[in-house]
Amino acid sequence: MNDVDDLRASIEALVAVDEREAFSITATLDRLTWPGDPFDENANAHHVTASGFILSTRGVILHRHRRLGIWVQPGGHVDQGESPATAAQRECTEETGLAVRHPDPIELFHVDVHPGPKGHTHYDLRYVLLAPGIDPMPPPSESPEVYWFSFDQAIERCEPTLVAAIKKLGAAASRFDVRE
Repeated sequence: MNDVDDLRASIEALVAVDEREAFSITATLDRLTWPGDPFDENANAHHVTASGFILSTRGVILHRHRRLGIWVQPGGHVDQGESPATAAQRECTEETGLAVRHPDPIELFHVDVHPGPKGHTHYDLRYVLLAPGIDPMPPPSESPEVYWFSFDQAIERCEPTLVAAIKKLGAAASRFDVRE
């Protein structure tokens, strides 16, 4: 199997939390069949991105997106030669200043297709990541508004399309080793 086949299998294994995610799973699986690199943001206006739901004993991280002004999980584009799981970890570290790690095994938790900037469409692969429960320290080039929230607080604060995923995450959080 190759990396795209492994990714396809991980996506196919997801149980959709709502109709939006069911659509997103189908659309992302279809996107992986298109010619060319599905991660290259310059080759096609439809590309796969990666983000992370960062957990600790303090809850879950959300940040206020600099350009969009909405509360979402950190994430971004997949660099050439990088796996989506590695991209999620890198982006989350860059945007929060926290040393995040994947649980063992790595868990693709949620998929969402949504409009991105510049008329692009993002097929976002959302991973669970773990971090110590210290305060985030984003660098000056990133959004300064990055905080830990309880799951209830995150549901109240987050972008409405994230509510079902955050509820699912709250119900599953005890499965993850969120030691300090």
